[in-house]
Amino acid sequence: MPFNLENRFDPVERVSVDELKRLQVERLRWSLTHAYNNVAFYRKAFDDIGVHPYDLKSLDDLRHFPFTTKSDLRDNYPFGMLATPMREVVRVHASSGTTGKPTVVAYTQNDINNWADVMARSIRAAGGHAGDKVHVAYGYGLFTGGLGAHYGAERLGCTVIPMSGGQTEKQVQLIRDFEPDIIMVTPSYMLNIADEMERQGMNPRESSLRLGIFGAEPWTQTMREELESRLGISALDIYGLSEVMGPGVGMECIETKDGPTIWEDHFYPEIINPETGEVVPDGEYGELVFTSLTKEALPIVRYRTRDLTRLLPGQARPMRRIDKITGRSDDMLIIRGVNVFPTQVEEQILKIEDLAPHYEIHVEKEGNLDCVTVRVERKPESGAESTDVAKALQQRVKTHIGISTKVEVADTGSLARSEGKARHVFDRRPK
Repeated sequence: MPFNLENRFDPVERVSVDELKRLQVERLRWSLTHAYNNVAFYRKAFDDIGVHPYDLKSLDDLRHFPFTTKSDLRDNYPFGMLATPMREVVRVHASSGTTGKPTVVAYTQNDINNWADVMARSIRAAGGHAGDKVHVAYGYGLFTGGLGAHYGAERLGCTVIPMSGGQTEKQVQLIRDFEPDIIMVTPSYMLNIADEMERQGMNPRESSLRLGIFGAEPWTQTMREELESRLGISALDIYGLSEVMGPGVGMECIETKDGPTIWEDHFYPEIINPETGEVVPDGEYGELVFTSLTKEALPIVRYRTRDLTRLLPGQARPMRRIDKITGRSDDMLIIRGVNVFPTQVEEQILKIEDLAPHYEIHVEKEGNLDCVTVRVERKPESGAESTDVAKALQQRVKTHIGISTKVEVADTGSLARSEGKARHVFDRRPK
């Protein structure tokens, strides 16, 4: 049921933790039963380890059920994971499939309604409200970002500007002419838009934008400070992934800005040790896992996201939060025995005033040794010598991350710009 636009919260955002848990158990039993009865993959997976939906008596019992991985979805490409007849499916999305078969997700009309509701709730939690103009620069199409943001903003009662990604000059023109209040985009592409504003002689801080809702890639607290300072906005983190629903699985609240609140009435989170698969207590770091509670077309059971974070108590809402995503277990680089995430390097780059927040990490093998080259750009106003800036970054990376690097400082605009999710790592080591 769509929420009442006149109210500040959905009713579920006001319930006690005990009431929320009772709702989760009820919905979890339904979701497990729905998956078991209607998806051959889940029936076999449950039977193989000797569990049945009726074994779930409490939320803790979920740990006994099997995981779902991205490879499971690809193995059942395209529609083997559907739990409803195709005639009940009103929309299909899919991943890009750049590393193999795409992962396909599907939605009934009720799924679409729920998705619009949680997205509207997310925009409202970020400080948006009916009457705001929302510039959507996430990609439209099979990627869930654009349409997810679009339907949620409309559900909230906003005016949507469906720009999609790319055409950066036109992005700036429409921001100048249409005067949106909110922009929804990847943080890396927001930086490109800010660069283009400056190229056109526009001060990014003087735009109409009040809020930026950024997601689809990991980004750091230092990046938040860069975006807020440069654009004069509040920058908030939205979390989601196609396999679970799309954007809107979790959202930072404007009151606290302390990590995305997971909408636990629709998506049940766990944190596991990525090596053993064992559930770890709230507050400990590990891999984020989700089970859907209300999805009809494609229920998902204990989906391993590969995102590394921890669960924290609710603050602005009774539902739990996730800490900033530190990276993905499959994005982690092992450099001479040291675990390195791209966001760690990004954080050190952003602490050097002369450097712009655009970078590439190139990894190669020289003999038996891993060699890392970090390519960065000077800010246009920087008068510092390239050698001095390179030495400063080398020292910071060595001190704070523990690896030696070669640093190449390029002129402004030299590095490739992304119109969506930025590619930062180029690992050319033999597999």
